[in-house]
Amino acid sequence: MSDVRVKSAEAFEKHFGCKPEYLCYAPGRVNLIGEHTDYNDGFVLPCAIKFGTAMTARKNGTDKIRLLAIDINGETDEFTISGEYQAHESKTWANYLRAMTSLIVSKGHKVEGIDVAITGDIPLGSGLSSSASLEVTFGNLLSSIFSLNIPLQEIALTGQACEALNGCKCGIMDQTIVACGSADHALLIDCRSLELKQIPVPKELDILIVNSNVKHALVGGEYNERREQCENAAKILGVKALRDATMEMLDAAKDKMDDVTYRRARHVITEDDRVLEAVKAFEQGNLAKLSELMYASHCSMRDDFEITIPEIDGLVEIIREAIGENAAVRMTGGGFGGSVVAVVDPKNVEKVKAAIDEKYEKIAGRKATIIETHAFDGTVFTKL
Repeated sequence: MSDVRVKSAEAFEKHFGCKPEYLCYAPGRVNLIGEHTDYNDGFVLPCAIKFGTAMTARKNGTDKIRLLAIDINGETDEFTISGEYQAHESKTWANYLRAMTSLIVSKGHKVEGIDVAITGDIPLGSGLSSSASLEVTFGNLLSSIFSLNIPLQEIALTGQACEALNGCKCGIMDQTIVACGSADHALLIDCRSLELKQIPVPKELDILIVNSNVKHALVGGEYNERREQCENAAKILGVKALRDATMEMLDAAKDKMDDVTYRRARHVITEDDRVLEAVKAFEQGNLAKLSELMYASHCSMRDDFEITIPEIDGLVEIIREAIGENAAVRMTGGGFGGSVVAVVDPKNVEKVKAAIDEKYEKIAGRKATIIETHAFDGTVFTKL
């Protein structure tokens, strides 16, 4: 078992006074390309990463769920199982699990009391989907313990609904890759049909995640504002979602919308095209083309969607300067902080690390954290 799995089991026994019976794990994710396209019914290309969330559990014979958050100073929460969502006034981490429970119960599923110990190693605020990992781990835990047989994609959709209940109208990407990831593959997600296609990531390429250590928070108004701007653009264009629009349509309607709305729509329309081109680049092992697409994605997020920050822009340019034209690098995640992702030849890893160590702190006043990963499997449940 990995460290977080062991840590969860040990903390469970210490806190609850008995050994756990069940273990569930779900990874975090990094999005290789396709940002803010998911809630526009578009395409995304994420992969699961080596960090994640572990929960150990045991039935407690009551109608209550009792939670231990190991990483939050051993905070606890307890709530009665119900189909009606009752938010905790201060424990935001617990609200995702309260929401997941109520949504599952409201669909007619029978859930009984359990004790749960939770831990994880996804850096919080890094843009690597710690909340989606938390939701999917718990949803799969409940489904598996009580033989509810909820499909993983339905658990993902329920996780998305948990986010909405807690103030973030996010798309479906994060929960889907956390639930349905496959080792050595990225996952092409059609966010309208929910069709999934596993895309092999060439084994000769490494994935680097560079955390700027500027934390972001998607519940803030900027994310929801971007979504509203996209919905407004789609309405002006007369389409269900920006997935259905083309640049020709957008340019023809430019005089009907303000410049900000135009640029938001331009990002989404061009980003969808970049995702589909990136799939071809992966399939062909064409790192030069992938580099072109990922940097174009970053520039679009910087200039049209306006979700990058100077520290993130700085990291992207440092990596590009270190590697040259084959630098497949971009901001990843919802924006306003978080991380950049780079797909690199292993021979360039140390070169990138050295450049970041030398230059980033000078522009950001802090150090970056570098994570080397590959694509990993999604959520897994085990009886102990």
